[in-house]
Amino acid sequence: MNLAPPERDSRPHAAIIGAGVGGLATGALLAARGYRVSLFDPLDAPGGRAYAHRQDGFVFDAGPTIITAPWLFEKLWEDCGGRMQDDLELRACDPFYTIRFDDGTLFNYSGDAKRMEAEVARIEPADVEGYRGFMEESRAIYDVAFTQLADKPFHSFAFTLGVLARMVRLGGYRSVHDVVARHFRNEKLRTLFSFHPLLIGGNPFTATSFYCLIAHLESKHGVHYAMGGTNALVRGIASLVERQGGSIRLGETVEAILTESNRASGLRLASGEEVAADIVVSNADPASTYGRLLKHHPRRRWTDRKLARADYSMSLFVWYFGTDRRYEQVPHHLMLFGPRYRGLLDDIFRRKKLAEDFSLYLHRPTASDPSLAPEGCDSFYVLSPVPNLAGDTDWEAMAETYRARIQQRLEETVLPGLGQHIVSQRIATPLDFRDRLLSWQGAAFALEPRLLQSAWFRPHNRSEELDNLYLCGAGTHPGAGLPGVLCSARIVAGLVPDPMRLRAAAEGTRP
Repeated sequence: MNLAPPERDSRPHAAIIGAGVGGLATGALLAARGYRVSLFDPLDAPGGRAYAHRQDGFVFDAGPTIITAPWLFEKLWEDCGGRMQDDLELRACDPFYTIRFDDGTLFNYSGDAKRMEAEVARIEPADVEGYRGFMEESRAIYDVAFTQLADKPFHSFAFTLGVLARMVRLGGYRSVHDVVARHFRNEKLRTLFSFHPLLIGGNPFTATSFYCLIAHLESKHGVHYAMGGTNALVRGIASLVERQGGSIRLGETVEAILTESNRASGLRLASGEEVAADIVVSNADPASTYGRLLKHHPRRRWTDRKLARADYSMSLFVWYFGTDRRYEQVPHHLMLFGPRYRGLLDDIFRRKKLAEDFSLYLHRPTASDPSLAPEGCDSFYVLSPVPNLAGDTDWEAMAETYRARIQQRLEETVLPGLGQHIVSQRIATPLDFRDRLLSWQGAAFALEPRLLQSAWFRPHNRSEELDNLYLCGAGTHPGAGLPGVLCSARIVAGLVPDPMRLRAAAEGTRP
């Protein structure tokens, strides 16, 4: 019997470095456009920062836990010929989160304006009008900075100049805290309505006021949780890639981006294998992309000197733990603010000093989804913002001491008797961000979101250094956070060459 040879896949090849949410979403969109897609990731499962640790019957989401802008994910599935609800259930959180101040004062943060005004009035009645004014300003910023600009590439300085006037009118030169302080007199409320940039690696006292848009984004579209954990979202996007013929190669570290003249031509893996590609997309930290993967290539803008002088986000200390009892009084999302705000942030971002005090985010997903722990148990993680590795903390020596201090604080406040009930645990320090996630300086969110490290000033989605090289993820425009990462994927999908033209050109040159 004569069998016909298998048909050669002649689609143009897109090689993607990193299977985080940005890389996966980019891969799904490029496959939908007609590319043959291959993703390469050093971990044993997709997700990057949105990886999931599974041990002792517990599931611990490694990183992002708050999902906003759910329509962006619905649109991703739609563009790939599917329906998100067939693969994933997003459940609204109400309240979005609970804030606990150091003196024990609680604030339930939600999207309901009347309930929010009542919460503000409990702390400072005179600031209710300020709350209304702040939310109106947040809406105005959202209407421009998110709706009009988040999915637009900032490659042209002329385009950027055209946007500058709107930026100035919106007060983008001010910090988030500056804007909040104009509306609120009470210090607790100033803290509460300015902390959002910390969720994407920014210092509220230096992050551009554009990030005030988060308040309106949340109130308009809600805060959601993916049943099964955020990694269930990752698995859903990975399935979009594979359904369209894409491949996800795990346990594969990319050592270099190959170049021919001034164009990216493929990848070299740690195994020595070289992979040819028509386009290369990096979901890696841009500093790692340029400083490690392109260290052999002469660079004009993102030189080693420029990378060394840039400001990087803080890092994180994360303690994951499971208990053999449930803490029903603890909500899904709980922010525990410490005794200091500006002083603590100065220690983290400016002095790069590990402070004695801390503010914490406690995540208890089993409040909404008991499937993430054995019956009668709870799954937690607690996150503390800490300096990145530009500081001098010896994390190998300090990790257990710091974890024990956090445990003591939790026992004193919201988790009495915690130490007697821990049955599973693990930690992540800035060293893990550097060594496991290959993040420059162990920064958890790549470049810090300052005004002069945003939009045109951020590493571009289409590389300034090489043709056929594109960047997606937290370190490029528009920035960190799941909505930003997804917007970066959509930008890249709109910038790459038409695969049909590439295919026709290749076929036209065949002998």
